[in-house]
Amino acid sequence: MNEKDGKPMASEVTAALAPQRRLTHEEAHALTGAGLEALMQAAAARRDLAHGAVVSYSRKVFIPLTQLCRDSCHYCTFAQAPRKGQAAYLTLDQVLAIARAGAAAGCKEALFTLGDKPEQRYRVAREELTRLGHQTTLSYLAEVARITFEETGLLPHVNPGLLDASDLAALRKVSFSQGIMLESAAERLCARGGPHHGSPDKKPAARLETIRLAGEAAVPFTSGILIGIGETRAERIDALLALRDLNDRYGHIQEIIVQNFRPKPGTRMADAPAPSLEEHLWTIAAARLLFEPEMNIQAPPNLSPGSLHQLVNAGINDWGGVSPVTPDHVNPEAPWPHLDSLARATRYTGKLLAERLAIYPAYARQAEYWVDSGLRTALLHRVDTDGFARTDGWSPGVTDAPPAADLALITATHPASRAEVASILARAQRGETLDEHDIVRLFRARGEEFSSVCAAANELRSEVNGDTVAYVVNRNINYTNICSYRCQFCAFAKGKASEDLRGKPYDLPLEEIQRRVREAWERGATEVCMQGGIHPAYTGATYIDICRAVKAAVPEMHIHAFSPLEVWQGARTLGIPLEAFLSELKHAGLGTLPGTAAEILDDEIRAVLCSDKVKTAEWLQVMKAAHGAGLRSTATIMFGHIEKYEHWARHLLRLRALQTETGGFTEFVPLPFVHMEAPLYRKGRARRGPTFRETVLMHAVARLALHPLIPNVQTSWVKLGPEGVKACLRSGANDLGGTLMDETISRAAGASHGQEMTPARMEELIRSIGRSPRERTTLYGDSTRSGRSGAPAEKAGAGAAAPACLGGNSAISHVVSFQS
Repeated sequence: MNEKDGKPMASEVTAALAPQRRLTHEEAHALTGAGLEALMQAAAARRDLAHGAVVSYSRKVFIPLTQLCRDSCHYCTFAQAPRKGQAAYLTLDQVLAIARAGAAAGCKEALFTLGDKPEQRYRVAREELTRLGHQTTLSYLAEVARITFEETGLLPHVNPGLLDASDLAALRKVSFSQGIMLESAAERLCARGGPHHGSPDKKPAARLETIRLAGEAAVPFTSGILIGIGETRAERIDALLALRDLNDRYGHIQEIIVQNFRPKPGTRMADAPAPSLEEHLWTIAAARLLFEPEMNIQAPPNLSPGSLHQLVNAGINDWGGVSPVTPDHVNPEAPWPHLDSLARATRYTGKLLAERLAIYPAYARQAEYWVDSGLRTALLHRVDTDGFARTDGWSPGVTDAPPAADLALITATHPASRAEVASILARAQRGETLDEHDIVRLFRARGEEFSSVCAAANELRSEVNGDTVAYVVNRNINYTNICSYRCQFCAFAKGKASEDLRGKPYDLPLEEIQRRVREAWERGATEVCMQGGIHPAYTGATYIDICRAVKAAVPEMHIHAFSPLEVWQGARTLGIPLEAFLSELKHAGLGTLPGTAAEILDDEIRAVLCSDKVKTAEWLQVMKAAHGAGLRSTATIMFGHIEKYEHWARHLLRLRALQTETGGFTEFVPLPFVHMEAPLYRKGRARRGPTFRETVLMHAVARLALHPLIPNVQTSWVKLGPEGVKACLRSGANDLGGTLMDETISRAAGASHGQEMTPARMEELIRSIGRSPRERTTLYGDSTRSGRSGAPAEKAGAGAAAPACLGGNSAISHVVSFQS
């Protein structure tokens, strides 16, 4: 600061406008001397570091539980004095009627707004609470929020005013987020003549204490400031810094709202001037620069009609809750914009509107910490991998058609993308190794960026594979479903360790395996894909005997068998090195290995999914040894359950690193989690699979991230159905896998797309998108046999395209599609 006049020096202002710097308190106050244009440019750049092209919103209903309040803010029309003949509180039936109307309109949030502790001021409030069976407004709020959630599925967010630790704890059990606006840190606004005089709950220290206690209670919290009520710019900075200091300590403030005062008739401030648009933009930009880039900065869209693009340009990344059903009861004169209009206005700024829940994505991704255990399952069922709201009912394995909006984006012509995404795509197409951040950024692609990623992957597919789509005629033989492991996603395995699973345990004798092999050969198969549970009686000799039995039955049949877990277990039971056991398997007739049991190659996730299964390094060790022994393999990922995009990226990078070393992977096979019968899902601890957008992106991003080292990307008809695999074939995939003949793993998990797809149906599907079919061998040579001659009549309900030996993915563990 200049010692003579107290104004910020030019050097301080310049430092404060660096978008990647964290501002000191002195630099923050220097913003008061910054020009608006420079401030907004720096703020927008800082916002884009963390939020990219997305501007979010929550589809909500506004439930004014009571408009009685013990405070008398001079600008407020929400708070009302008791009126004769008018109830002090909404009844439960009234609340549920509002909530049900919101749920029918697609809302996911129930916003409870109410006056602060009216029973401490009004006898009528105390009497009505007694009739309702409660002593306090907060007790009634907790009951109503709980029942609203249970009856309608809407996720409650509560704004009840000042709270102590016990209040916060009680409300945390029935809400997904809470909030209180700081409004201002200026005590003088509470003095006589100020807007908060006569409002004991508006004292800054008391409100900051509630926010602090919320941090201690791990409550995802909303706060912010109200501008234009008599405060100075410096006082706004003080308020924002006070919030930043609390968030630095607890990390619980999920959004900062910068709300502009609007004078309302009938209030003491009816004639007070509203803040100018420039002041609002300055404050939004200042808030953005004060907080970390990841902070969500919000401005209500209904309070600035006609200026939405400027709010985005000033640094917001969120519009807050927008209701298609209820008015803004705090600002009833300001109607919500129609969601289509809001999407258009957002798109005009080069951003994409994305729906979130009451709890922001970053907090939803860490629900174990931020959300009460009784609410987590509901949250998991409503979010995608990144924590945003699921907006359709599609899941892998269901027969529902893929979302039309996503299908349209995949086939969009001339998609546009931001410079950051375009740069990543260009490097991927050149075959450069992307880093984790790059890959995560591609998985976050939505809208036109999603189109761009799919188009880039499709271009690579055309360059590498031409317009040919390959498939193999094969048969799945899952020789046992008895398993001693406890994989939490597996609905296939049976045994003492399995939990709440369907079907009877079985263990096929060698003679039955041979019969199935001969039958497959007679029907034109060139491959049998064999995997099973880890039977407690199996040893390495069992797997060798299985290979010998197959070759004795049909010497020409290619054996694609044994997950890395089975190989690891087989070597251990024989007490010999992996290399020696793999040599014996190869000598007995093993041709290639399925790359299952990979699930997610990250031990943080494996500790939950399959804690007793091989670790990441062990899986890679088996594959490296197999490739060294001259046995090639596939590589898989089973995704969409408990992991995050970062785990997907690490998985792909670990595969790329091993492929760089060995060159042994023939193809990459994404296996989306089929949730319906998976134990982890049925226990309420997993999402319901990836969204369709995420499923397509896994194929597209894999094509880009693994280029040019793994030339083939396969898509699973068992999990995705005909329309799903067509979308993936247009987004980087070039292979439909196997006809399967028998597929039990995905079906055990709940998939509904059949257990066989004949070659004729495979080829019909391929030609329907203008591609040429090619029947291949396991190692991608041209098949010298035709799978058509022995094909049976088509079965009703059969699906459309599938991954070679990887049947399904649902709750399985290491079997062909042991969700793996």
